[in-house]
Amino acid sequence: MSLIQNIDAILSQFDKLVDFNKTSLTISLLSIAFNPTAWNIVARNEYRNKTITKIFGGNPRYGCYFLAVMIFSFGMLRDHLYQQALLDQPKQAILPQEYATIVPAALFILGQIFVVTSTWALGVTGTFLGDYFGILMDHRVEGFPFNVLRDPMYVGSTMCFLATALWYERPAGLLVTFYVYVVYWIALKFEGPFTDMIYSKRAEKAAKKQ
Repeated sequence: MSLIQNIDAILSQFDKLVDFNKTSLTISLLSIAFNPTAWNIVARNEYRNKTITKIFGGNPRYGCYFLAVMIFSFGMLRDHLYQQALLDQPKQAILPQEYATIVPAALFILGQIFVVTSTWALGVTGTFLGDYFGILMDHRVEGFPFNVLRDPMYVGSTMCFLATALWYERPAGLLVTFYVYVVYWIALKFEGPFTDMIYSKRAEKAAKKQ
């Protein structure tokens, strides 16, 4: 069966291939929305009130490292819940058999490359909202993967969600992947301007000192 035929088959019976009554699907969707929402709220509070920094004796780096551990841990939990949700959903071939393994594998590897290399380029504090702790980078990172994508970490993560859906052959995963894209798009609408504001204030202070 060709790719077009597979897609037509999925669309024609999509309501039967996504079981919205499964609690695991609801939990997965909630966990996906929770992560960027919660960390943006926590980070903004940190910028204004230094709550986590105060807990760690006024050391912003320790506070940022703590938040990094929390974000990473909840990210792993989110991925586990997504996998469990997929396994509870109806199975249906999405890609032609000759592409059913290589395409999701390639997508996952490429997605992980974007995530890992962006983390490497930014460092721990640059990746895990160190800006909100007052730990600012000296200059904008412009090397790979930021010379290819504006938000490689979010794009890479979305690619991994899609790859997992294709690997397990769960059409419900395609819907979840689109949901992930929307959640990240909304998160960036809040995160981007706020981060720009932080660096703009630093530039203004530096200009005043000159």
